[in-house]
Amino acid sequence: MGTFGVSPKKEKNLKERMDRLGVSEADLRETFIHASGPGGQKVNKAATGVHLVHVPTGVAVKCTTHRSQSINRFLARCVLLDRIEEMTYGFIEEKEKERERIRRQKERRNRRRKNKKGSESRCTLPLP
Repeated sequence: MGTFGVSPKKEKNLKERMDRLGVSEADLRETFIHASGPGGQKVNKAATGVHLVHVPTGVAVKCTTHRSQSINRFLARCVLLDRIEEMTYGFIEEKEKERERIRRQKERRNRRRKNKKGSESRCTLPLP
């Protein structure tokens, strides 16, 4: 276990990805915030959430998904690198295409469901 509470292999992959994108730890401003959600008094006392800002680009990320601060630190860095990668290499178009495909698929399913409900409500038997 290293600094982020994940496997050394994951930490190594994160470090390599940061190097590849040209992001260093010195470029990051990290603050700790209170998380929200279930957990009661423990959540209110401990600052397990992470707010991470990449100063050169101004990209900011909040991560409060886990109760562990170290895991939230790791996940915040992963999300931050995703966003920087989108800005740098333009993966936004691919993700937008995927979102559009899913939206069309949902619309198609809704139309089918409505048509199916409409056909079931009509009585096809002749009246006596």
